[in-house]
Amino acid sequence: MRNIVILLLVLAIGIGAWFLLRDDGVLEEVTEARVAEALIDNGVPPVMTQCMAPRLVERLSIAQLQKLERLAPIEGEGALPTSTSAALDRLRRVEDDQAVEQLALVAGRCGIEVGLERFGR
Repeated sequence: MRNIVILLLVLAIGIGAWFLLRDDGVLEEVTEARVAEALIDNGVPPVMTQCMAPRLVERLSIAQLQKLERLAPIEGEGALPTSTSAALDRLRRVEDDQAVEQLALVAGRCGIEVGLERFGR
């Protein structure tokens, strides 16, 4: 009985902490920082990263964001794909069409927004 009470107490504290951190945006900020770091590490310019990271965190689940980590180069690959087929191979590794679609939409929209800001509207 004592073990059950302790387990329930730990569970209640964990759930409470989850809601507290989530409502304060702490988890979202940490996730957004990790996404931004991953984008920078993979050659995305900082101005694009600032646009893309919050949108990706908003649109994708943690599991989908983790799947996007598969875009990173593996042994024998350069930092950036050198051909269309190499880029498509990396996209296939993600194995989540919705995540890839959202990545493409966010990258496209941010590219347009950054271009408009940079070259004047």
